[in-house]
Amino acid sequence: MQVGGGRKAYDDINITPMLDLAYVLLVIFILMATASVQGIKVDLPNASSAQSLAEPKTVAITVNNQGQVFMDAFPVTLPELEAQLRSKKAVNPELPIVLKGDAATQYGKVTEVLDLCRRLDLNKVGLVTGKPKSA
Repeated sequence: MQVGGGRKAYDDINITPMLDLAYVLLVIFILMATASVQGIKVDLPNASSAQSLAEPKTVAITVNNQGQVFMDAFPVTLPELEAQLRSKKAVNPELPIVLKGDAATQYGKVTEVLDLCRRLDLNKVGLVTGKPKSA
């Protein structure tokens, strides 16, 4: 007499669904790890209220805590920055600029970048700050 109506017992485990899950998790991990790497990491100062200046052709200028200047994550000197901003302004006279300065950076270097933007008559300059800390 057979138990189970003639069915044969499984001797192995099907691991295909487990491998599918592992591959999906691996792809998600790779996508999330590469999506978070963008630009230069700086410690932003906080502001009580801030508006977002996010436009498609925005130029990001960053000054890190050593006083180095970066344009769209590439290191530049102030004369190189001026030349690149002049060429971008020729294409778009209303060029929006986002300036990120590290909280521990030299105030003079950020002022030099702001003065350069003023000399080039670039009026759409936004300063990036961190979110306010809740009390």
